Amino acid sequence: MAGQRTDYISWDEYFMGVSMLSGMRSKDPNTQVGACIVGKDHRILSMGYNGFPNGCSDDLFPWAREGSALETKYSFVAHSELNAILNYRGGSLEGATLYVSLFPCNECAKAIIQAGIKKVVFASDKYKDTPASIASRKMFDAAGVVYQEYQHSGKKVELNL
Repeated sequence: MAGQRTDYISWDEYFMGVSMLSGMRSKDPNTQVGACIVGKDHRILSMGYNGFPNGCSDDLFPWAREGSALETKYSFVAHSELNAILNYRGGSLEGATLYVSLFPCNECAKAIIQAGIKKVVFASDKYKDTPASIASRKMFDAAGVVYQEYQHSGKKVELNL
């Protein structure tokens, strides 16, 4: 009698993988961020990626990183975390965990806290020393939201779509 597989991926690998795959839907030419919200029972509740709001054409709004406020993406793009929260239609996210490929900015931190999400697992923290990330940590600490860096396993996953 054969035993079960032993090379399956962990829950953290699975949910971070879903987050990263979700980020691949982003049309942003510079930064593709994905998020996956998970309930206490290891069930995916919602997902999101960074992009323009529904009805705002990817071809008509700017993707630039530099210029005046109305010439850059920053006034228009909704971040993956906010999209995942807004995409959820099942009621409360109280006690959920958010997996995200990039540490949340201060604006997303506010939404995460207000939604009742209690844990954030992030893959990258490349803006760690910016005021937005520092503010996020300060708010997470005050609100009791646990945040931890994802421990990369180095496993490679290949999809043939």
